[in-house]
Amino acid sequence: MATYLYRLGHYCFRRRRAVLAVWIAVLIAIGGAAGAFAGKTSEEFKVPGTEAQTTLDRIKDTFPQQGHGSAQVVFAAPAPGGAKAPEAARAVSAAVARIAAVPGVAAVPDPYATGALSPDGRVAIALVSFDHKLADVTDRQREAVKAAAEPARAAGLDVAFGGDAYNRMAQVDGGEAVGLAVAGVVLVITLGSLVAAGLPLLTALVGVGVAMAGILALSGSFEIITTAPVLALMVGLAVGIDYALFILSRHRRHLAEGLEVDEAAARATATAGSAVVFAGLTVVVALAGLAVAGVPFLTVMGLAASGAVVVAVLVAITLLPALLGFAGRAVDRLPVWKRALRTGGRTTLGERWARFVVRRPLTVLLTGLAALGLLAVPAAGLDLGLPGGGSQAVGTDARKAYDLVGESFGPGFNAPLVVVVDAHGAPQPEQAVQGVAAKLGTLNGVQTLLPPTVDQPSRTALLPVIPKTGPDHADTRALVNAIRDQHDSLRAATGADIAVTGTTAANIDVSTKLGQALPPFLAVIVGIAVVLLALAFRSVLVPLKAVAGFLLSITASLGAVVAVYQWGWLDGLIDVPKVGPVVSFVPILLIGVLFGLAMDYELFLVSGMKEQYVHGAAPREAVVAGVRNGARVVTAAALIMVSVFGSFVFGHDPIVQPIGFALAVGVLVDAFVVRMALVPAAMTLFGRAAWWFPKRLEKVVPRVDMEGEQLIARLAEQPAAREPVGV
Repeated sequence: MATYLYRLGHYCFRRRRAVLAVWIAVLIAIGGAAGAFAGKTSEEFKVPGTEAQTTLDRIKDTFPQQGHGSAQVVFAAPAPGGAKAPEAARAVSAAVARIAAVPGVAAVPDPYATGALSPDGRVAIALVSFDHKLADVTDRQREAVKAAAEPARAAGLDVAFGGDAYNRMAQVDGGEAVGLAVAGVVLVITLGSLVAAGLPLLTALVGVGVAMAGILALSGSFEIITTAPVLALMVGLAVGIDYALFILSRHRRHLAEGLEVDEAAARATATAGSAVVFAGLTVVVALAGLAVAGVPFLTVMGLAASGAVVVAVLVAITLLPALLGFAGRAVDRLPVWKRALRTGGRTTLGERWARFVVRRPLTVLLTGLAALGLLAVPAAGLDLGLPGGGSQAVGTDARKAYDLVGESFGPGFNAPLVVVVDAHGAPQPEQAVQGVAAKLGTLNGVQTLLPPTVDQPSRTALLPVIPKTGPDHADTRALVNAIRDQHDSLRAATGADIAVTGTTAANIDVSTKLGQALPPFLAVIVGIAVVLLALAFRSVLVPLKAVAGFLLSITASLGAVVAVYQWGWLDGLIDVPKVGPVVSFVPILLIGVLFGLAMDYELFLVSGMKEQYVHGAAPREAVVAGVRNGARVVTAAALIMVSVFGSFVFGHDPIVQPIGFALAVGVLVDAFVVRMALVPAAMTLFGRAAWWFPKRLEKVVPRVDMEGEQLIARLAEQPAAREPVGV
């Protein structure tokens, strides 16, 4: 591989104008396609095959409103009994009539006609049904519904808007700009000059621009979940900067060794570029492996992020060498911190740390394991759920509506279940529906049942069940299971079949499905990664050690997520909208993304150790040299990733925030504890055994030459004199 990338680096360096023109053309073309074909992203987390989704699909023709968008308009008077006052009732009724006239609104029952008043007479709820799917509800319609409630506000009532139509997810608050700024500072400190620091930022922005435009262009033809572009942006920025940093650092080292600029760029592309390609391949495999879960929206998220990684790799091994050609020897122009420009002649902090580790490998290993073990303890209490109105930021309309409903009617009114009663096989359908209602009313956890909606031709009824607890409470999940357990006994007693659906049941089913998908997904990506790393390093112990380190990082990161988002630790420092179950796809997404990113550091550090070992260094000295040459770059790369991911933590989106936090903690732990401490300690203890590879496999496994050993040998056989390339 190193030989091919060496040729590619030379080609891109010499044909830099053509390479730059191609990337500009690609960016313009895909950007134009995004402008022409972009559609709306989806905010529905649907999982085909679950009972809730299957039931919803089955009844959508009979009860089309079940598949349409809905909203809650909550009218709250200043004092108990205020909503019952004649002037308040007139104002609410006038507002409801105006909302019903909004284009796209199918129905808005008057709360005074339906009895949707709180027991203390302070709050009234109007349920808004749209005549189309949630994804097709426009911002203009949402604002029109808000504006139509003006008569109620004019009468002194507080009006809040909640429900699915106002629970906006995966919104980016602009925090990524802060992450980029921090990344720029880290690059300047690490590389020492504005020109060198600007190259990784420039290439990362080009890669992210191409990837995001491509995703938007596809959104018009495919259903893409709202979180997919956000994840692609998050991962694309992080790996785009890191991959360019890896190659640029090696290029500057080769320049310091006296190589010509074109040769330095080509060799950096060959060696560090090989690590980038393998690291990128590992990330892509892990993200594409999300398809193993069998959850369509998760598959889309994985493919979108993996597409961003592919673009980042291509930019790093083609556009970056071209830009190095334009920079020439002026890559260190505009110095800011001259100490970072020195590449030798002094003992670095990384080397001092490496020598400390190789002198006390067992102590470092045990200390690191103990620290990660303590951090991982909360992970044993992991509880999964999906965000709703209660997860929105405090002060938003959706959160106000959620809190008002919960306080005035009970938390279960925010978690209604819909029991579908299919009585077409019952001898007396009406009595069957009544019998089902009577039985369900006796179950623990049921607060009340609302009047059923019956479709006479199909002999099917929708029976709303209000739990005693909220949507993310364990008792609500237990109630869903208890209702489903009544299927056979109710069929025997009434002749009717029942099934549970609705948003709450669907979210519970999604969380259960994702929890069940974790073990097989983890097994698949770990197995593939072991093969890839064995191929890259021609070793047995190195891949196993890498996987073990990754598992430690995952459990420690999940422990931190549980402590903050489920237990409420660090409240005040991190603005968590609502303490409760962890977003159900955060663990599986964390595994997919962090595994690939963790392998970046593994490949970069261990490839440096292997490079020194194959060139004759003793095992311990190879470990020291690998850490010495890679410590600054890995530290900078990790800090950049932490800053990019961490910038999303300070937003208020209930999905994006925990994802950013989990990834930031995971990278921090993996880079500074696992890769910079446990890996050199373990490699020291392994000694020469770290590079053992069965002889039978030596003959059949292709040699990828990631360390450039074969390349260096070929170059040594060539004539010493080379024509320098002008810059």
